[in-house]
Amino acid sequence: MSEYVPAVCTHVLKQPWVLLLLMCTFCLLLLTSKSLLLPVLAITLLLAAGRQLIGYFWSLYIERCLMEDLLNIQKTYMESESSCFWVAEVEDSIIGTVAVKLSEEKSGELWLKRMSVRKDYRGLGIAKALTRTVINFARQHSYKSIVLNTLVVQPEAQKMYENVGFIKYLDFILPTFYGQLANFSISKYRYDLPSGT
Repeated sequence: MSEYVPAVCTHVLKQPWVLLLLMCTFCLLLLTSKSLLLPVLAITLLLAAGRQLIGYFWSLYIERCLMEDLLNIQKTYMESESSCFWVAEVEDSIIGTVAVKLSEEKSGELWLKRMSVRKDYRGLGIAKALTRTVINFARQHSYKSIVLNTLVVQPEAQKMYENVGFIKYLDFILPTFYGQLANFSISKYRYDLPSGT
C-alpha cells in the first residue's frame, strides 16, 4: 500500500490549484526578492513539505486498513463461509493476496478486497489468477456478483480487472476534505455471474 505514495504525490501535483499555487509563490518571491535562489528554495521546501504531508495522510489510511481487517485476517475473512483470504506464495514468500467478503451494499454480492501482488512479480498473471479464484469462489457459493473499488492511482489494476471481465459502473471523488481537495477519485467495478452457474 505504501508504494502508492509517489503516485498520489504526482496526482496531487497535477491538480490545477496546486500548479497555480506553486507558480504564484514562485513569481511572487521572484518579484519581491529579485533573486532566483529564494523562489527555487521555497518551491523545493513546499514540495518536500507536501510530500511529507501526503505520506502522513497515506499512513493514516494504511493504519485504518489495518484496524479494519488486516490485523485479524482470521476473524475477518476465515470464520464465515461467505468470506475468504487467499495468499500466493513462491518459496515460502508471500507474493500476492486477495480477500472477499459479503458486500454491505447489496444482497447476493461479494466485495473483492486487499488485492496485492509484490512489485517484482507483477505482469506474470498472478493478479488475474487471484481474481479468477475469487470468481470461482463466488460461483461455487452461488453469488450474483462481485464488486470492488480501485483508486485513481491504480490504472494497471483497473486495466487488469477490465481484462478479466469487470465493468466500471461508478466514479466518485473520495468524500473527505482531502479527497475533494486532491480530486482523488474511486472507481467501482462489478463482475456479474450468469444465473445458474
